[in-house]
Parts: sequence; C-alpha cells; structure tokens
Amino acid sequence: MRILVVNPNTTASMTATIAESASRAAHSSTEIIPVTSAMGPVSIEGYYDEAFAVPGLLAEIAKGEKAGVDAAIIACFDDTGLDAARVLADIPVIGICEAALATTAFIAQRFTVVTTMERSRLPLEHLVYRYGMAGRCKVRAADIPVLSLEDPASNAGERLRAEISIALQEDRAEAIILGCAGMADLTAELRAEFGVPVVDGVAAAVKQAEALVALGLSTAKRGAYASPVSKPYSGLLEAFAPDTLRAS
Repeated sequence: MRILVVNPNTTASMTATIAESASRAAHSSTEIIPVTSAMGPVSIEGYYDEAFAVPGLLAEIAKGEKAGVDAAIIACFDDTGLDAARVLADIPVIGICEAALATTAFIAQRFTVVTTMERSRLPLEHLVYRYGMAGRCKVRAADIPVLSLEDPASNAGERLRAEISIALQEDRAEAIILGCAGMADLTAELRAEFGVPVVDGVAAAVKQAEALVALGLSTAKRGAYASPVSKPYSGLLEAFAPDTLRAS
C-alpha cells in the first residue's frame, strides 16, 4: 500500500516532521510518500493562507494519483482543500482534522483541540460542527505561530502545555487533539506528561487511510464528489483546468 502525505504549505522541514509521524503509525507494509507543496504560503494560518495553498495541494494529489498511490492525506489541520481534492481524485483522501476527531470519538466523550493561532480557532470550530462533534469537542488556541514550533528558542512548547492544562481543568477534557500537523513529534511526550490520550491527526489519518484501502473503499463519484466538469480555466489558473491537471 502506498499513501501520499501532502504538506500543503511550502516548508520542507515541517514535511519531515509530518513524515516521521506518518511512518511511525504506518503498517510495515505501507509506504509513506511525503511531499511538500511547490507553491503557496510557508505556513497556513487562517482563511487567506488556506485559499492560496489549495492549487499546489491539488497539483500534488493529481501527480500522486497518476503515479499510482492508493490514498492521500492532507497534512494540515484546517483540512485545506479537502472537498476539492475528493472531487479531483478517485482514491480516498483523508483530512487530518476529520481523522483526529473520528478517532478520538472512539475513546473519549469530551475532548479539546489545541491549535496554534486564534485566527485558526474559528475555522476549526466550523469543522468540528461540520463533522458532528460540536457537543463533545472544544477548540482552544495557544497563540503559537506555526513556524515557531520548529524554533527551539521559542516558548511554543510552554504555551502549548499551558493551554492543554487549561483544557483539562476548564473543559474537563478526557483527551487532547493536537491541532496542527507541526505538533506531531510532541505526541508521545505529551501523553506521558499529562496522562491522557493525546491524538495526532497525521497518525490518525494514516490508520484511516489504511483501513479504507484494505476495505476496498474509494471516494464516491456521484453527488458532491462527482468528478469535475471538463472546462477551460483562464489566466494564471489555466493549468488547473480539470483535464489539464489530471493529465500533467
């Protein structure tokens, strides 16, 4: 089984962190293929960044599907471009937010997502509502710029831990979900420190992807995720016309 893991921002060092988490979670027979988007923002923090990350993400998924991968994972907790990717691709496409919420729902009644910036909190609350978890899940922001997670000199780790402590006390959370793919390498450490389940969306998405492929399931191609209508695109987006993108 071959699973494509796309980092939809352009920071290669973050892709390396994501790839390590994905590889640890994967079955020994699963090949993890990590890729970094070739275009877009260096980090995704809010709606504006998310919009401009989608074209590069779709290009990578189109290339991966053409190369024969069995499933794809979008390694951004905003589930950036997830619906568009499912329309484009026939293979299963998993968002790490949806995977993390679904996985945590099996093991806890109340849980909290701890994400990076306040501007990311409301979009994640919308996703929690969309995925049917609003009555069970809260979202908190630790006021951590995404790229500070890679800076040992920053206080990102302390802020993350402080917000987890608040979630456990005030939300009465029974489990914590890490609301950024760049936090993936902290999972085991935080589990041991706080004594509660800590869920990394990248790892959860790998197991969900493996399960779907093993069950022989792929994305439905009628209704919402029907293949895109063939038509020309203009200007800078000419290369993203559906037929052109899938043939490239």
